[in-house]
Amino acid sequence: MVYVPNSFLITKEEEKQKYDNHQNSLENLGYVSFLNKLLTPLRSYLPKEAKGVDFGSGPGPTLSLLMKERGYDMDIYDYFYAKNDFIFDKKYDFITMTEVIEHLKDPFFEIQRLWSLLYEDGLLGIMTAFRVKDFHSWYYKRDMTHIRFFTPKTFKFLAKKINAKILYLNDGVIILKKELT
Repeated sequence: MVYVPNSFLITKEEEKQKYDNHQNSLENLGYVSFLNKLLTPLRSYLPKEAKGVDFGSGPGPTLSLLMKERGYDMDIYDYFYAKNDFIFDKKYDFITMTEVIEHLKDPFFEIQRLWSLLYEDGLLGIMTAFRVKDFHSWYYKRDMTHIRFFTPKTFKFLAKKINAKILYLNDGVIILKKELT
């Protein structure tokens, strides 16, 4: 994992200002197609009655609406736009994090916290851009809110640390299954 040192991080106010410019909605077909990179494989592992939470839902919580359209019961959480702390007192069949993990100062803490909210056999679906070899010229690192950059190897390491089975690992999409302890 490559990360931005704390001394170079922007303020929370600057971070929110950047997110306020996002145009994420059901009407944005490009964004919906982008979310389907995670939703399509994730849904193949979920029972129809599964309950989930979209962690980091953003200013226009689109993924949760797509999942609701497909019959899933969804909660949302976002530090800036939907600080629904009640999610931390519940259990879920699945949790999604699309384009969230690269923004977190302490991703391992958040993963462990979310992991504790999953039922046994629960799923954690993550989507991020995997770090490229030509990191110096990579467009993704130019976003000042992106402060952590991962590789597939990072998630293999993480899976071992939290006792997870990797169900899917491809093109920036990771689906982890909570194994019995």
